[in-house]
Amino acid sequence: MNEGIKTIIYPVQDLAKAKALFGRLLGVEVTADAPYYVGYDIGDQHVGLDPHGHRHGATAYHHVDDIEGTMKALLEDGAETVQGVKDVGGGKRIAVLKDPDGNIIGLTQNP
Repeated sequence: MNEGIKTIIYPVQDLAKAKALFGRLLGVEVTADAPYYVGYDIGDQHVGLDPHGHRHGATAYHHVDDIEGTMKALLEDGAETVQGVKDVGGGKRIAVLKDPDGNIIGLTQNP
């Protein structure tokens, strides 16, 4: 089951500057604040800032129940793996694919 896009991660070079800018833009307090990641929650939407950013730009993540099954189906339909499934802490897992047109598709599965 796909719960839709609920997470957007932006790669940033200067976390302090990005934190100030996105704090003002989003108008909410930080909910995750670490040297390796800053996150904001707005309703059921999560916006994250990643100073170790990825080369494929901002990524919208579809929340799915079965990340391996979803990834397999998308690969069968022509997607390519950008980043395989990995645990990012607390059992949360992510993967990144690219569709045949080069669009980035993020997947995430909560524990």
